Amino acid sequence: MGEQKYAAIILSAGRGSRMKSDTPKQYMKLRGRPVISYSLDVFQKSQVEDIILVSAGEDVEYCQKEIIEKYGFDKVKAVVPGGKERYHSVFCGLKELVNRDLQPDYVMIHDGARPFVDQEILRRCARSAELDQACVAGMPVKDTIKIADYEQFAIETPERNLVWQVQTPQVFLFSLISDAYQQLIDREKQGMNSSVTDDAMVVETMLNKKVRLVEGSYKNIKITTPEDLELAELFLKND
Repeated sequence: MGEQKYAAIILSAGRGSRMKSDTPKQYMKLRGRPVISYSLDVFQKSQVEDIILVSAGEDVEYCQKEIIEKYGFDKVKAVVPGGKERYHSVFCGLKELVNRDLQPDYVMIHDGARPFVDQEILRRCARSAELDQACVAGMPVKDTIKIADYEQFAIETPERNLVWQVQTPQVFLFSLISDAYQQLIDREKQGMNSSVTDDAMVVETMLNKKVRLVEGSYKNIKITTPEDLELAELFLKND
């Protein structure tokens, strides 16, 4: 990451309805530790200087005491409540960096439910962001993909070598992503609906800027369903 200053926003505000559990997926135990502690540990040991953890409002105190303090994640400068949608939570994280006068050169945005991010992925993304200003981790899909219509009939088959499964971290020049998110929130205040699903889409839509795809890892899964948790246990067992 060179001499550039990096910060990270770790997202932990999702409720995880597909997990079919009262405990949010990012706080479920994996080998006796909360899922989110694994990704926080990677960022704690990286060259990232400051971390903002964004959680649901009712989870702020739990995160502070049972995760940040318990595991000694001293790079986490604040735990802040998120918003209704993922992009609202990212915006809360970006604002907190500014409010605390922690503006970095680049910011890494990562889903707390992805415990298998590693230092190599962070380094690859950092190198790419410093060249292209905007990048996302991802991997080429292994299966043939079909585009469906609303009646679930296949209407298109894109070339498989052009289709990627997007992951996190997503890494951006801080001024760039801040500008893109401010435009998005301003549009929302004017009554324009937003249907963005990741940070790259915010940059692509608001600034008409291309985002580089960077190799992540097929292990860099997002814990979303009970089957994902079983797979995560298997990954840890084999490490």
